[in-house]
Amino acid sequence: MTKRHVSLPTEADEGITAFIDQVDDRLSSSEDTCEVVRDTLVDLFGDRDAYERWQAGADVTPAERVRLQGYDPCNATLESEYYAEKDEERYTRSKHLQWLWRQFDATPMADNIDFALRFRQMLAKHLFAEAGDNLRLFKGISFTYGHNIEVGDNTVIHDDVHLDDRGKLTIGDRVSVSDSAHIYSHDHDVNDQTAVENYHTIVDDDARVTYDSMVRAGCRIGKNAVVGAKSTVQGDVPDHHIVAGSPARDIRVKPGWESVADPVEEKLVNRADERRIEYDLPDDLDTFDEFQRDLTPPDGVDAPEADD
Repeated sequence: MTKRHVSLPTEADEGITAFIDQVDDRLSSSEDTCEVVRDTLVDLFGDRDAYERWQAGADVTPAERVRLQGYDPCNATLESEYYAEKDEERYTRSKHLQWLWRQFDATPMADNIDFALRFRQMLAKHLFAEAGDNLRLFKGISFTYGHNIEVGDNTVIHDDVHLDDRGKLTIGDRVSVSDSAHIYSHDHDVNDQTAVENYHTIVDDDARVTYDSMVRAGCRIGKNAVVGAKSTVQGDVPDHHIVAGSPARDIRVKPGWESVADPVEEKLVNRADERRIEYDLPDDLDTFDEFQRDLTPPDGVDAPEADD
């Protein structure tokens, strides 16, 4: 669908540009990322006066203290922080930037499309392993770490999409990922859900992953391919093909692309094992099993892995 150009009033645009440039400059400097995130959130939430009074030693209620402390990402924990195999050095900065991304989305300004898209584009340049030009990153996007994501140019990712980069996630140029889609790069053993395998998941150039669909870890969505709404992809989607269903099946080739596309196959081929990412855990890692289950099958046979 053809879009029309929309612009903000000059004064508003100048203010937004100055703010984004300021945050960008601070994140690009040697300044502590925690401090940059804290200061940015204090001001975005309009809490500067209360924060400075608290820093000066004024009495605050326990609830106020929690709120004011919460602007600092060093005072927060995220689910991915508990993952044993994470890269500790890379994760520290990624966590701070992810906190800024999430809390920005909780502000009223996150609904100002022009401002929000430009702000997230700037953050993506600092957070992702690679962030192309002219990205359109909408509200409610979540990710595991952020630093294992590569996104090409002119790609759009809509509301409430989950980009799991516990393994590695590559999204190409001119890709469209619709609302509420989930793209995974890790999977769990069907018997022992604490046993995690990481993979490289790929959504290639010009592909579309449509509404509320799920792409399993280690799959490749081919160039110019389409994943139908509410589909579950458990294998590779060939270039120029349309798949749909749960599990997704190959329906047809996109009209006009028949001469350059492979023949339609009913069942998608799963090549996830070719894209497995191995990792080692430190010998002195302090781990815990949150489930404390007896995982020994009575028949002594391991079951195949299941989808996340």
